[in-house]
Amino acid sequence: MVKCPAPFLSKTYELIERPENGHVVSWSEDGTSFVVWSPQEFSEVLLPKYFKHCNFSSFVRQLNTYGFKKSASGRWEFRHEKFRRGRRQELGEIRRKRCEPSIFPSTLEPCKKKEAPDMDSSDDQLLLEENKSLQRQNSELLSQIAQFKDLQKKLLNCLSQYVSTST
Repeated sequence: MVKCPAPFLSKTYELIERPENGHVVSWSEDGTSFVVWSPQEFSEVLLPKYFKHCNFSSFVRQLNTYGFKKSASGRWEFRHEKFRRGRRQELGEIRRKRCEPSIFPSTLEPCKKKEAPDMDSSDDQLLLEENKSLQRQNSELLSQIAQFKDLQKKLLNCLSQYVSTST
């Protein structure tokens, strides 16, 4: 029985396969990975066309949830053993990782026209944006941990009072 692949995987495969996108994203030479050659153009042109958002970091997080790994330093190259050129039929075997409920916002910011970044590289800009996002998430998680610790103390206190009154 052939399993239907997730829409994210089908769309990603489709955009890599299209020859007109080759200067922005393409298969590696051996077809076992794909490379985003121009993250800025990928974000501004291809992501909105295929995914209705322009957030490269969100795209990378989505790849991670399906088990893709960044496979080269210095460029945005991603690999998954079941995501290969000429093997579209294997996409249905790729499963999303099970994880805790997300604290990510349910909606993404609309695309904005960007000026050329002041930094030397669009990769640096993307990493800065990802870093800011991770710092926000870390802050939210620390806040949740503090709330759970407080709740734990209250529960232990309550339990302690219950045990002491019933003996």
